[in-house]
Parts: sequence; structure tokens; C-alpha cells
Amino acid sequence: MTKTTSTLFLRGLMVLVPTSTTILILVLLFNTLDNLIGDYLINPFPGLGLIVLLLIVMLVGIIADHVIGKQILDKLEQRLEQIPLVQSIYLTLKGMTDLLNYRTRFTDRAVVAFPFPRNGLWAIGFVMGIAPGSIQVSTSFKLHMVFVPTAIHPFTGYLALIPDYAIVPLNLPPEEAMKMEFSAGFYKPPSGWLQPPQSLP
Repeated sequence: MTKTTSTLFLRGLMVLVPTSTTILILVLLFNTLDNLIGDYLINPFPGLGLIVLLLIVMLVGIIADHVIGKQILDKLEQRLEQIPLVQSIYLTLKGMTDLLNYRTRFTDRAVVAFPFPRNGLWAIGFVMGIAPGSIQVSTSFKLHMVFVPTAIHPFTGYLALIPDYAIVPLNLPPEEAMKMEFSAGFYKPPSGWLQPPQSLP
């Protein structure tokens, strides 16, 4: 009973902390913009701050999507990471956005199990594709690039080159696999995930 309660509590925290922080930040930005715009307009209408906020977010997204914009943001990030107090706040919030990027990047990847780091031990990873032809060491099998996240910080990990005969596809959606990684095994996916699908996507 105690173990179940603590597990549920941890799951709740994992959901509420990043979600509530994101909502609080967006509400703060909205209210700030709404008040700022209201000071300069004679007849401001409700919701104008939300429109401006959406435009700013889109503009930053457009800038970040270009090479020059990425270079500017990288330099800005380096400067922010050098300021002691700002560094801790910025890195915490950036970790939350990295989580979203991470989830988007792996949503269409096949989840597999394979012997790692040696035979007798198993790891779960995401198939990133076929390894380049220049490192295919045999004609009798294909090497696959498999990313193995490291719990509890799954943004880092190992890129393993695994032969196709050693890969066991799992009946596990990427989202479920990521929950297992993020929780360091506390999260248990629905039963049946150990049953392999028909083929490797």
C-alpha cells in the first residue's frame, strides 16, 4: 500500500511540476504583456496580450529555425549560463523544454530490446535507422543505430551499433518507453509490451 501510494505521488509530481510551471510562466507573460500594452493604448481590448504573446512566440520560432538565429540563440544561452542565479533558473526551465523536444524526436521510433552492454544484460532503446554503409562490417547482417537513453537524465545516452539478429522489437509505444526511462523504472507500462510485434518498423 505504501509503495503504491509513493509511486502514485511521484507520478503526480512528474506531471504537475513541469505542467504547472509552464502554465504559470505563460500566464505571467500574458498578464505582463496585457498590462504593458494597456498602458500605451487608449482603448485596449481584453486578450490583446495573448495575441501579442502568440506573435512573439511565432517570431522567436521563425528566428530559431534559421542558421543565423540558432547562432544568436546559442550565444545568448552561453551568456545566460555564465550568470550564477540566472543559470540555475534557466537550466531548470530549459530542461523542461528539452523534454518536449526529446518526446517529439522519438515519437515515431521503434522500441527494441537488445543485449547491452554485454550478453546476458538487456537494454531498451530507440532504432534511429540503418548504420551508414561505410561502417557495415558484414554482408550477412545489417547494423542498426540504436539510441540507449540513460535514466534519470534521458537526454544523454549511448548510440549503439547493433546487428539486426540481436534486436528484439517490443510491442511498446515510444511514449510508454520514455515514461519508463524518465521514471527510472517506476512507471510500469500495460501488460503485453514484452510480446514482440510482427516485424521491425
